[in-house]
Amino acid sequence: MVLLNSKPSKIELSLTTGELVYAYWISRMIYVVAKLGIADLLKDGSQHCDALASATNTHSDSLYRVLRSLAGFGIFAETQPRCFELTPQAESLQSDVPGSVRKDAILRGEEFYYKPWENLMYSVQTGESAFEHLYGVDLFQYYEQNPVAGEMFHKYASNPSLELYAPYLEAYDFSSIGKLVDIGGGTGNLLTAILEANPTMTGVLFDLPKSIDRVKNLGERASVHNRCQLIGGSFFEGIPEGGDVYLLKEVIHLWDDEQAINILKHCHQAMKEQGRLLVIECIMPSGNEFSNVKLEDVHMLVVCSRGRERTETEFKELFKSAGFKLTKIIPIKNSRFSLFEGVKP
Repeated sequence: MVLLNSKPSKIELSLTTGELVYAYWISRMIYVVAKLGIADLLKDGSQHCDALASATNTHSDSLYRVLRSLAGFGIFAETQPRCFELTPQAESLQSDVPGSVRKDAILRGEEFYYKPWENLMYSVQTGESAFEHLYGVDLFQYYEQNPVAGEMFHKYASNPSLELYAPYLEAYDFSSIGKLVDIGGGTGNLLTAILEANPTMTGVLFDLPKSIDRVKNLGERASVHNRCQLIGGSFFEGIPEGGDVYLLKEVIHLWDDEQAINILKHCHQAMKEQGRLLVIECIMPSGNEFSNVKLEDVHMLVVCSRGRERTETEFKELFKSAGFKLTKIIPIKNSRFSLFEGVKP
């Protein structure tokens, strides 16, 4: 089984269809051990279940049965009777390690996140979001109305480690850009990384007002303090003008074609002549090979009926419909993402 994260993975589906029927049992066990922080407790070596249970306020024998089962999938290993240690698969469930999926496992295991998947049939029958059907609001409105869930999501989405963005800086030459406008940039971490690597560049972080309020400390980094402007607004109503390059990372996949084209047209209108558009998204692969992107696409159906993952051809059509000439498609190293560059003719 695979935990979805930023890195692509080659897997062999060794489980039979009958065994895959029980796959959600595995994901629920992973959620429990992630929530309890078991991998963090094992970072210094093997521990007995009694000690783990004491540290997590759980029932020792029950915890043992869960860990024993996960060990069968290579997640933890029983080294002595009722004693467990980390395995390479379990290491990623630690909190602060490169490639950690702990926040992901916890977020996707919370009730508000997995219950819509229980209602996948509704989405398949209607084409509408099971999430919105259950809760009466879209995902981001839900986060606003439920601060605990919202904070959990923002912790998951926020990764202050600028090393994470090194592959983006390696893939694309940002050095010639005078003013970069990050549309829907959320935490601002990618923009900060780009600005730090390009000391003559200025930047604009544009997102919903509440998102901007959440990242007011973006400019506290000494090297970008005087070079980054924070602006709140809606990209359906208007976008800050005068940028040389407009960047959208994981924005377009949240919307249907009509709305996506609308967003891109606003960028087209706002940018300077000969301006550039950079879109960072996953590309839906063809064929029957396993791909996390295919799973993410169904997830978009369940939680956000307007959104979808797209093929390379579909991205080309979006660019063309918005008035852009697509000039480059660059895979991002160690990532499932690709960077699309378009120019304003």
